[in-house]
Amino acid sequence: MHGFCLLVAGALRATMPDSELTLKWEHSVEKVEWQERYVVEHDRLRLVEAKIRGSGAGMEAPSGAVLRDGAWTWQPSVAPLQELRLTYSTYTPDYRLCSATTCTALAELAAPLADGATVTVRACP
Repeated sequence: MHGFCLLVAGALRATMPDSELTLKWEHSVEKVEWQERYVVEHDRLRLVEAKIRGSGAGMEAPSGAVLRDGAWTWQPSVAPLQELRLTYSTYTPDYRLCSATTCTALAELAAPLADGATVTVRACP
């Protein structure tokens, strides 16, 4: 079973053993929560669901999205990704990475992080 590896400048900082991960963050302008749910599929990350709790600058739900529990929800049709790149900023609320049971701030998982550091999320072997 695969999980998720978090790397900074190529060095492994943390692992998440689950094969599913929900990435949550707050839009920096609209202050609205956005979520993306990924699963490990072979050595890639497949985006299987996206949710936004509002609309605004650059965050309109696509056609076919359904309003469920206060969030626009849809299944994006994008090719599996080799990696995600998350930029840590002290000027916005931190990303949260969530397993089935808990959510943890990116800076807590991949510490220490300087402002502007890029955290790469990949499937672990």
